[in-house]
Amino acid sequence: MKTVLLTGFEPFNGATVNPAWEAVRALEGWSGEDFRVEVRQLPCVFGEANRALAGMVDALHPDVVIAVGQAGGRAEISAERVAINVDDASILDNAGRQPVDQPIHDDGPAAYFTTLPIKAMVAAMRKQGLRAGVSQTAGTFVCNHVFYGLMHHAAASGRTMKAGFIHVPFLPEQAEGRLETPPSMALEEIVAGIRIAVETAVRVERDEAHAGGATH
Repeated sequence: MKTVLLTGFEPFNGATVNPAWEAVRALEGWSGEDFRVEVRQLPCVFGEANRALAGMVDALHPDVVIAVGQAGGRAEISAERVAINVDDASILDNAGRQPVDQPIHDDGPAAYFTTLPIKAMVAAMRKQGLRAGVSQTAGTFVCNHVFYGLMHHAAASGRTMKAGFIHVPFLPEQAEGRLETPPSMALEEIVAGIRIAVETAVRVERDEAHAGGATH
């Protein structure tokens, strides 16, 4: 029985809801024939989020870790390919911090690639009619910070788990009332996409090889 750790962030930037956490917590207690899911919330705070996630990984010894975050403005579920070693925040985190051009780990490499089968995950989501794609950038806010921290912790501790990051769009209620209405996705669709991502990550050992990169 494999253990899957799913994380989602608390609301940030003055919001009252975060679709990543709403989707992840909907899967609390979910299990399949060959896996069980553990759900945890992360603070949207530089440094603190990575310390919390490392503690979760060390306590649970998961086989798969998928961290989920909000990417307002994107129209699809984005399976992230790469995390880069920089914090460069355009807004404050929930502790009032705003690092600019700072390395996440002074002794870390420039980047880490996900070890999730992201193209297989995206293909499986699209097969079910969901909007999904591979993304080449996780940004430089707390999402990328956590993605990089997760992969760095895995490398430093010698863990062979599959790990990576998924971004999800705004919920419809978040998009309403804005000057230019951004894309959104119903919570039920986001939850369905995360379910597919988990099942694919657990069972696919070799990712699919086909064109699937996006410009964002």
